[in-house]
This record gives sequence, structure tokens and C-alpha cells, in this order.
Amino acid sequence: MMPRRSYDQYCSVARALDSVGDRWTLLIVRELLAGARRYTDLHADLPGVSTDMLAGRLKDMERDGLAARRRLDPPAAAFVYELTDRGRALLPVLTALADWGAPELGALRPTDAVRAHWFAVPLMPRLARYFADRRAENGPVRVVEVRLDEGTFHVTLGEEAAAQGRVTDAYGYADGPAPAPDAVLELDTAACAEVIYDRLSLAQGVGTGRIRVTARGEPAGVTAAPAGTATG
Repeated sequence: MMPRRSYDQYCSVARALDSVGDRWTLLIVRELLAGARRYTDLHADLPGVSTDMLAGRLKDMERDGLAARRRLDPPAAAFVYELTDRGRALLPVLTALADWGAPELGALRPTDAVRAHWFAVPLMPRLARYFADRRAENGPVRVVEVRLDEGTFHVTLGEEAAAQGRVTDAYGYADGPAPAPDAVLELDTAACAEVIYDRLSLAQGVGTGRIRVTARGEPAGVTAAPAGTATG
């Protein structure tokens, strides 16, 4: 295993970048925030990464205590990678980066790959705010299924943990539909991009029909927020 390269600066930002500053590392973290993944599944959801690069980054992440490799119990007997507690603690970092990068999305480029679950990280806090504001109307919502043109994923929202500032315990997501979601969100990719850029609030999207919300099997309509506000 190659020794870690370092900026050799006595600075917490530099130390952090020693571990996560290489290309692909934070995108691997994004994928593993959804749970344990096999190498082949990671490679499939990281278009553009070479097999050698992915293998090298995973080894670096193991060395730095961000990820661990383990064998599944029989009959699977396959190896998976998963984040350690230190790796999961990067969720607020990715959330901040997603918010910072949202203005760069613009229109989908012909060369852009897209996966539905790539929208999960920036969407989770917005979903948490939206359903917290409507708790009296919808009851507590913990599991939300999100359906986009490109596929479906679901998120878990921990209201109490979020209120206490425990971000890594407050949010989680996984690819695919939820077994028993408390709510289902249906929207297209363009609307989702506008939501995470805060050009469109979830309330506005529901009120104008661009977003459809079903809570426990019943349509959950809301009055659109005034134009120019994007609070949930």
C-alpha cells in the first residue's frame, strides 16, 4: 500500500485534504453513504473511474480509516465496502459541497451521466424541513421514497437527531424503493435540480403541480409559498 501523500501543513484543512482531497474519494463516500456496496456496484455507479483508480482509492480509504472491507455471510460470500464512523461523519461535508455546487448544475449536458440517488445528499435536509413544517398535517415522516425519471431512491429522516445537530444520525439514504414509505415524492430531474439550488421550494413545487407528494397513500397537497421564497 502506498504511503499517504501529505501537504505537510499543520492545518486542519490540509490534514483533511490529505485524506479526502484526491479525485474520486468524496464521490466514493457519496456512494457508500447509501450503505455497504460491492466493488462492481461501486464501479457501475462511478462512471469514468478506471478499475485501478477505484481499487487504489478504496485502499487509501481503508488505510485512512474512512472505509472498511468485509465479507458477507454465506451464501453471498462476497466482499463489500462500507464507511466507518469517521467516513460517515463526512455527510455534512458532502451536503455543504452539494449546496455550493448546485449553481453549476444548469441544464443537463449531453456528456453528463446521472443516477437518481446522486440527488439524495442535497435533498435530505430540504425534505426534513418540509415534512417537519407539516408534521401536524401529515404526522411524523421518517422514510420518504423519491421517484425521478432516472430511478427511485429513499431517504430516512431523523427529526430528533436533526434538532440536536447530530447530522450523521439524522439522515440516510439507499437506492431503490422503500418497503413501506411514510411519503412518496414524484418529480422530474429539472424540478429536483431547482429544489436543491433553492430556486424552487418543495412547497412551491407541490402547489404548482411540478412535484407530487403522497403521504401514507393519500395525496398531500399544500398551498404554494409566495413567489421568491424557497423555505422547504
